[in-house]
Amino acid sequence: MTQLLEPGAQLEKVATGAIWAEGPVWVAASATLRFSDIPNNRILQFSEATGELTTYQAGVDFTNGRTLDLDGSVIQCSHGGRSVERDRDGEVETLVDRWNGVRFNSPNDVIVKSDGTIWFTDPSYGIKKPTEGHPGDLEYRDHYVFRFDPRDGSVVPVVIDVETPNGLAFSPDESLLYVADSGISPPDGVRPPDRPGGHSIHVYDVFDGRLCKNGREFVEVDPGLPDGFRVDEHGNVWTSSADSVQVFDPSGQRIERVMVPETIANLCFGGPDGRTVYVTATTSLYRIRTTVRDAAHVLGR
Repeated sequence: MTQLLEPGAQLEKVATGAIWAEGPVWVAASATLRFSDIPNNRILQFSEATGELTTYQAGVDFTNGRTLDLDGSVIQCSHGGRSVERDRDGEVETLVDRWNGVRFNSPNDVIVKSDGTIWFTDPSYGIKKPTEGHPGDLEYRDHYVFRFDPRDGSVVPVVIDVETPNGLAFSPDESLLYVADSGISPPDGVRPPDRPGGHSIHVYDVFDGRLCKNGREFVEVDPGLPDGFRVDEHGNVWTSSADSVQVFDPSGQRIERVMVPETIANLCFGGPDGRTVYVTATTSLYRIRTTVRDAAHVLGR
């Protein structure tokens, strides 16, 4: 055993009632955990103080992954809008929905770098799965990871060699970008023989804060596949899988495993001290106490 979990820490189910719970983010300003229930087309919010689960918004055009911007507002991915949005206390604005004149597929997960740029994955679950968005075409005919710079409006593909990019996260010093490949479970259920995909987390060196080079496999996640994940302040990767939260150190060695009774979609760090890991798993929200915080803590966020 490692020292990543508090002594005596136990996984706790704190809320349930979703069809497919996804995209969690801790909103410190309200001490709440916000997440998506994609097939029910709503955003749910759990209050740590009261233990109450409420509907934050309904009819949200199938939002998925989310994170906090540098100013504390929520940046979220819209499957239905095929866009990345900003949510300020319920007021939602579209930040970006196109690249080179064509629409994205269905932005899935998102992170914000310390320079304010927004990085997001763009698989096609929202246009291929009837319960997760609206039918549509792959207008640029692939699945990329993009970097959007709100300062000048530029949109640039930064990773193009992952078959179905899903979750993503930076290392604590932002010199590495990790990207999950969920290609073993393709959005339309059909895996082309010449593009089989996999169930690994890939890692890239980040140069000049914007260029991703030297892509390689970091770990293969089994059972199931890596969906959403986070990196802690020591560079350990906490990833979803079919039956557990698995933790890998920076060398790729698995150092912790927290069994969860439902298939996991995503997770995030939260709580007043940042040391609670919240897990969205199929119908429910779980949590467990840890001894570490999110990598963003290293940068004072």
